[in-house]
Amino acid sequence: MRNVTFLTMILLLIFAGLSACGGGVANTASNAGNTVSNAASSAVNTIGNAANSVANSVSSATTASPESFMKDAAQGGMAEVEMGKLAAQKATDPEVKKFGQMMVTDHTAANNELKGVAGKKNFALPADLGSHQSDLDKLKGLSGADFDKEYVEMMVSDHETDVSLFEKQSEYSTDPDVKAFAAKTLPTLKKHLDAIKAIQAKKSGAGSNSSTSANKK
Repeated sequence: MRNVTFLTMILLLIFAGLSACGGGVANTASNAGNTVSNAASSAVNTIGNAANSVANSVSSATTASPESFMKDAAQGGMAEVEMGKLAAQKATDPEVKKFGQMMVTDHTAANNELKGVAGKKNFALPADLGSHQSDLDKLKGLSGADFDKEYVEMMVSDHETDVSLFEKQSEYSTDPDVKAFAAKTLPTLKKHLDAIKAIQAKKSGAGSNSSTSANKK
C-alpha cells in the first residue's frame, strides 16, 4: 500500500511539472506573438510617416515662393475687379451682374490687404494685369449672352486655379504673413467658386431645356 501511495505522489509531481512546463511554453509563444505584432505595427507606422513626409516635401517643393504668389495674387485680384466691373455693367443675367459686383467688392478688399502684407516686406506689387489682360480685352469685345457665357467660364476656371494656389500657400508657405493672408482669403475664394459654379449649372440646365423645347416644336 505504501508503494502505491508513493508511486501516486511521484506521478502527481511529474504531472504538475509537465503542466508548469506547458504553461511556460504557452506564455513564451504568446509573448513572441505579441513581439511580432508590435514590430509589424511599428513598421507600418514608420512607413506611413515616411509616406506623409515625402508627400509634404513634394507639396512644399511645388508651392510658389511668397514673392511669386503675391505677384500672381495681385494681378489676378486686379483682373477680378476689372472683369467684375464689366459684368456688373454688361451682363444680361441678373445673377451674373450680382456676381460681378461681388467680385469688385471682395477682391478690392483682398487686394488692399495684400498691399499691406507686401508693404511690410518692401515688396513692390505689379500694377499691370499680366496674362489676365487678354481675358479682359476679350470680354470687352463681347455683349449679351455671349458675354455672360464667356465671363462665367472664365470665373470658374480662374477660381479653381485660385483656390488651389491659396490652399498650397495656406499650408506650406514659408512666410507666416503670406500664409495667414492665404488662409484668411481662401474661404472667400471657395464661396466665389461655389457661387459661379451654381450659376454655370443653371445656365447649362436652361440651355438644355431650351434645346429640348425647340426639338419638340
